[in-house]
Amino acid sequence: MRVRTYSRRVCAAAAAFVLLPLLAAPAYAQGGTEPTGGPSHLESVDDAGGRLVTANVYSAAMDRVIPVEVIRPADTSVPRPTLYLLNGAGGGEDSATWQRRTDIMNFFADENVNVVTPIGGAFSYYTDWEKDDPELGRNKWQTFLTRELPPVIDETFGTTGANSLAGISMAGTSVLNLAIAAPGLYRSVGAYSGCAETSTEPGQAYVRAVVESRGGGDATNMWGPYDGPGWIANDPIVNAENLRGLQLFVSASSGLPGDHDTLNSPGIDGRPNVLVNQVVVGGLIEAAVNQCTIHLQERLNQLQIPATFDFRPAGTHSWAYWQDDLHESWPMLAASIGA
Repeated sequence: MRVRTYSRRVCAAAAAFVLLPLLAAPAYAQGGTEPTGGPSHLESVDDAGGRLVTANVYSAAMDRVIPVEVIRPADTSVPRPTLYLLNGAGGGEDSATWQRRTDIMNFFADENVNVVTPIGGAFSYYTDWEKDDPELGRNKWQTFLTRELPPVIDETFGTTGANSLAGISMAGTSVLNLAIAAPGLYRSVGAYSGCAETSTEPGQAYVRAVVESRGGGDATNMWGPYDGPGWIANDPIVNAENLRGLQLFVSASSGLPGDHDTLNSPGIDGRPNVLVNQVVVGGLIEAAVNQCTIHLQERLNQLQIPATFDFRPAGTHSWAYWQDDLHESWPMLAASIGA
């Protein structure tokens, strides 16, 4: 196994993470969201008449109904591809979501793509946990996202079956693991400000800061003992060979204050305490993410796997930069799925 040297600043960032705020259409049924059991299936769709609908999908693996937000294509007269867009550590259960913190409704206003975002999975790393957790419950998100959800989305919304996948922060790790776990399901991946390693001591410290310090769970219930095979099996850098053939966009900033770290920046809105938190805590986290991303780039270069990396010289772990990432990566993601 590779041995890496980390600065104290990078290792401290994982501990600091606890301080960051939680960031012609087919017909379908209407109705409640109480689970009915049986195989995974669509329970209902909440449709208020606009482009944004919520599909309530029963997961047999987790035995519960998962709300899934879907932005419908601008033109639904023919089948369209799908972008699966994952939230960060809060799983979309808090206010730190793509819908609330970015311009995705406007950005996709003229795009012919289904944009699918599940609501749930806070602090779960969107993976299959080995054990149910007393605090975080049953998490089988890899099964849900790669096996249960796509057939429901394809059938309900009449898609082309061509998929892309993108995510931020916690999910910046998850999207790489999901693509590795489901060869052929996705054509492209966007990983924004994620730490792409889990089997090193600093990588595990970052994961534990999310799962344990913020989520109150036990990370050994997720992938087993820290020196066990589960952490290696879910390390995208160790398993990077399985990313070959995908279109990859990976981004990270340096952690230094950037253009979106000012009092009048979106999300800060003149609040000095929010700005200080974003610059100090968000800066430390992004510095750690930057190191993880450098290691991923080195590994992909070693394997001669092509990928697009965007290393911003300034910027913190915050939503305005992730909106920029989505805008920048979308042409590549769109081209890969024919959107």
